[in-house]
Amino acid sequence: MPRIHVVPHEGRWAAKHEGEDEPILTRDTQAEAESAAKVHAREHGDAEVRPPRPRRRDPRLRHDGPRARRSRTRHGPVTSSSAAAPSLQPMAATLRAEPPADADEKWLWEVKWDGMRALVYVVDGVLRIETRRQRDVTRDYPELAPLAEALDGRRAILDGEIVVLDDEGRPSFQLLQGRFSLTNTTRRDRLVSASPVTLMIFDLLWLDGERLLDRPLQERRAILEGLELAGPRWRTPRAFDAAGPLLAETKRQGLEGVIGKRRDSSYQPGRRSPNWIKLKNLIRQEVVVGGWVPGEGRRESRIGALVIGVHDADGRLRYAGRVGTGFNDAELDRLAGLLGPRRRDSSPFAGAQPPRGTIFAEPDLVAEIAATEWTRAGTLRHPSYKGLRDDKDAAEVVRETPSG
Repeated sequence: MPRIHVVPHEGRWAAKHEGEDEPILTRDTQAEAESAAKVHAREHGDAEVRPPRPRRRDPRLRHDGPRARRSRTRHGPVTSSSAAAPSLQPMAATLRAEPPADADEKWLWEVKWDGMRALVYVVDGVLRIETRRQRDVTRDYPELAPLAEALDGRRAILDGEIVVLDDEGRPSFQLLQGRFSLTNTTRRDRLVSASPVTLMIFDLLWLDGERLLDRPLQERRAILEGLELAGPRWRTPRAFDAAGPLLAETKRQGLEGVIGKRRDSSYQPGRRSPNWIKLKNLIRQEVVVGGWVPGEGRRESRIGALVIGVHDADGRLRYAGRVGTGFNDAELDRLAGLLGPRRRDSSPFAGAQPPRGTIFAEPDLVAEIAATEWTRAGTLRHPSYKGLRDDKDAAEVVRETPSG
């Protein structure tokens, strides 16, 4: 089987079979060409990819004076592009009940992390973090700032999930929600030490001025893995070839589930695509808090249960049950402080109503709930509170129904 060599070619970098002049593929940088060539080699059975030795200077570099910046990294020389980083929204996955028939052939599988989705922009050594609603939360997570230095001068947009890992190394949304929107810098600094976040990076959307959105996932993953982003508060988790074993292992560890992505899928910002799917071990559902039921016994003077709902196809809020477990005392106090000023006389729910004695509230808080199933009546069975979310608009909350 012929070797593949990566060489300069007409102002770019090209991968060529040994002894042939016609390129298999071309890319803007040597690192990108090597990553794409490795994908090609795996898919076509070529023996190996051979970079030039010694490593050649990137042919795009020009000595045009002080404005021509470059940085030398383990990936080779890189030029700074005048192209501005685009503003993007994350691509979303579609819920399915079962893996597709070609799950082990045309898909890559990742752990579904129980955290907050984020796009991370690193430009000219400065890091910025945006939620899926494009809200800047950079100040909330100062421990991620050194990631810009780890990129060693490269400019990138990374897609990932911000999580807090518990003592057993599992993501905990309850610990993460304590980090949301902190305005008290002393408390924030204390929680950075007590509950540090980790960024799980799983996609690369833009690199050194080049949009990678139209590249197939498998190629984007290869370029991302070539950046070797593994630090104290960030990592690039492995993608797996088979769905079944990973789903079984996540269930054994009590994790939420898995994400499947077609190997040939492009990145579609802001779209929920069937080319990305999620399989869950437990139902995890975002809900709107529409009020509360006062407690009894030990919790007589506190919230006993939250009254929750989801929107139907016409945008009406439908009652989805009560959740009375998953709280600690500090969270009950926080919820009381948030719901008290939102109290209202009328019910925000259409159709079936919560039990008598419910105190209603303006339906603008979003919570995440774990449950065993949906009942025929449209309520959640055995719901458990996981925390409030501030990265989703209450008007967008609908019941997630698996396809397939």
